[in-house]
Amino acid sequence: MIIDGRFCGPDDSGNGGYVAGRLAGRVPVDTVTVTLRRPPPLDTELTVTQEDERGHSMRLWDGDVLVAEALAGAIVVPPIAPVSFEEALDGAEKYRTAEHHPFPRCFVCGTEREPGVGLGLEPGPVADGTVATPWVPERVPERELVWAALDCPGGWSFAVAGRPAVLGTMTAQVMDVPDAGERCVVVGFARSSEGRKLHAATALYGADGRLLGRAEQIWIEIDPERFGQ
Repeated sequence: MIIDGRFCGPDDSGNGGYVAGRLAGRVPVDTVTVTLRRPPPLDTELTVTQEDERGHSMRLWDGDVLVAEALAGAIVVPPIAPVSFEEALDGAEKYRTAEHHPFPRCFVCGTEREPGVGLGLEPGPVADGTVATPWVPERVPERELVWAALDCPGGWSFAVAGRPAVLGTMTAQVMDVPDAGERCVVVGFARSSEGRKLHAATALYGADGRLLGRAEQIWIEIDPERFGQ
């Protein structure tokens, strides 16, 4: 597996949701838990190993360094509720006026990418602890892009501009992918925090209100000085 440089989160590593989705695609179940053990390197030949006979346990390696693990998972809590497309547009407007982005070239939510490059998600506040963003994919996305779309809104539910964090663990279930041009909404919700660990949930809804995918996440706060903040 090679993570192309355009799929970055921080400048020098892969977007967590995208990388998790790539690895989860090797596990033959609809709900997968991926734990990121180190920042996924970009433009590097990585190795995927199968750890059990059924393929329910996979690992991603950079040489002999473990990058990520994927296991068959489960989500037992109900998905977070949707908001309207108009509410998501209001959230996006607030996101665009935010003062600082910790990873401005992120493939999913970067503010310094050219239009049409990346997913262009703008998860802004719509209620206390809740963010939302519209997503209108130009073409039918691969499932790893749904994982990517479910990633960043979870972090933004904790206002990561002021307290940068990276994805540590993500359990996601993808039921379907959007149609090309479909007016979708991604919602993120801050469940709880425990020290440096931030527990979030996200959900992707289609234009007709159907649930396309959902995720439970653990984010890890990082030292702002590492990224020049």
